[in-house]
Amino acid sequence: MPAAVATWVVAFVVVGLPAGGALAVGLLAGGGVAVVGGWRLGHRSRVGVTDRSRVGVRTTDRSRVGAGVAGVVGQGILVLVVASAVALSAAGQLAVRGAGLLGALIDEEATVRVVGTVRSEPIPLAAPAGWGEPEVRYRVVLGVDRVTGRGRTGSAAASVLVLGGPAWAGIGFGAHVEVDGRLMPAERGRAEVAILSGRGAPRVVDPPGTIDRAVRQVRTALLVATDQLAPDPRGLVPGIAVGDTSRLSPDLAEAMRVAGLTHLTAVSGAHFAIIGAAVLGLTGVIGLPRRARIAVVVAAMGGLVLLVHAEPSVLRAAAMGAIGAGGMLLGRPSRALAALGATVIVLLVVDPWLARSYGFALSVLATAGIVLLTGPIAQGPGRALPRGLARAIAVPLAAQAVCAPVIVLLNPALAMYAVPANLAAAPAIAPATVAGALAAMVAPWWATGGAALAQVAGWATWWIAQVARGCAALPGAQMPWPGGAGGAGLLAAVTVVVGVGVARGSRAR
Repeated sequence: MPAAVATWVVAFVVVGLPAGGALAVGLLAGGGVAVVGGWRLGHRSRVGVTDRSRVGVRTTDRSRVGAGVAGVVGQGILVLVVASAVALSAAGQLAVRGAGLLGALIDEEATVRVVGTVRSEPIPLAAPAGWGEPEVRYRVVLGVDRVTGRGRTGSAAASVLVLGGPAWAGIGFGAHVEVDGRLMPAERGRAEVAILSGRGAPRVVDPPGTIDRAVRQVRTALLVATDQLAPDPRGLVPGIAVGDTSRLSPDLAEAMRVAGLTHLTAVSGAHFAIIGAAVLGLTGVIGLPRRARIAVVVAAMGGLVLLVHAEPSVLRAAAMGAIGAGGMLLGRPSRALAALGATVIVLLVVDPWLARSYGFALSVLATAGIVLLTGPIAQGPGRALPRGLARAIAVPLAAQAVCAPVIVLLNPALAMYAVPANLAAAPAIAPATVAGALAAMVAPWWATGGAALAQVAGWATWWIAQVARGCAALPGAQMPWPGGAGGAGLLAAVTVVVGVGVARGSRAR
């Protein structure tokens, strides 16, 4: 884990630097690898000569110390290697993002015409339009490959955040579009290099590819299958199944936020675990050999990634599942914490901007908290409660404890009923997820069957909505808390103190 933490810290820093600064960090860390590695090789050679000259001398203590030093040095080399890798990756990507005509036009805040590929589902934003009724505007990430402005045209390789009108609602993920607007520099460190305030409707140059069209058909068929459901399940079933929150009512979304249940509509590790367990169980009943079962599970996870699109939490969950599956295929199941560390390193080297994603941070922290703290927390009530129930209580408590300091950065308040709300909703999560995913798979080919499965998922999500609304309506559902880094640090300190107290109390009993 030290290497993963170092990767995260370096990535967080270098994405906020110019390309030259990131390159300097990468070269400095690479030079450190050469220096420390050379020292280690020279030290081992000298130790070997000394040991051979002292044949018969007891060296047990010296060997232990030498092994400890070697371990520390080896860990240091690994930290420098990953730091260099992520810094050099960021430097290369920063150089490409800021090069050419697009970078110059961003600096000039020019009015431009861009051509690129839609990289996110359009997200509606309520924005006032003059003195009349508010016009629904949309936020879309666009991967730009060509830009025209100030009488010049050039190629580009960067993403911009487009703010546009209602016409974006009909633009599918993966479509190649042309749009006019004014560029404004984005905050340094963001994944997008600029914000484009769109003017007029986007024009489709090329429709989405075959895979993207198929995914859109599946997502649309799921929405049709949920049309007959009550309002709350109609919004929650697509959200829990494929992360589509377009139908989630504002009041239910607020209730879930207050109750600490918003994570259910952000597809992450829990969804992959539920789908993976269901597929693994089904393939076991069929009688497939282990390798075939793992291959089917990996294929199912890949399909889920396509359906929900590659958001940070989805990438983390999918990569972790792939590492675990690889360990099983090799006959050496990987430990969850080691798998998480390896996943973090790989993802940050590929996309250093994930280091500044709140969703990615919450996903990783929740997984780490469950891995590290579930056992110790469960030992407290474990003597009075059945082991399974104690662990069921410990899992959401562990995740909530480690994620709370980051959550207060987004919302300076504490969800006081988050743990009981998650415990109450837990029995409905797996049925809602599995039935919703099956409805998405079946609905494009068999509308009646898809609607029936959506109804099953609707019953489960009805209960989740009742839990959210009930907990949000309780007195003291939210407690104000200081915001910013100070508030996050204070909550982290309180969490540590309480955790140490609980651990000591459980040992005393």
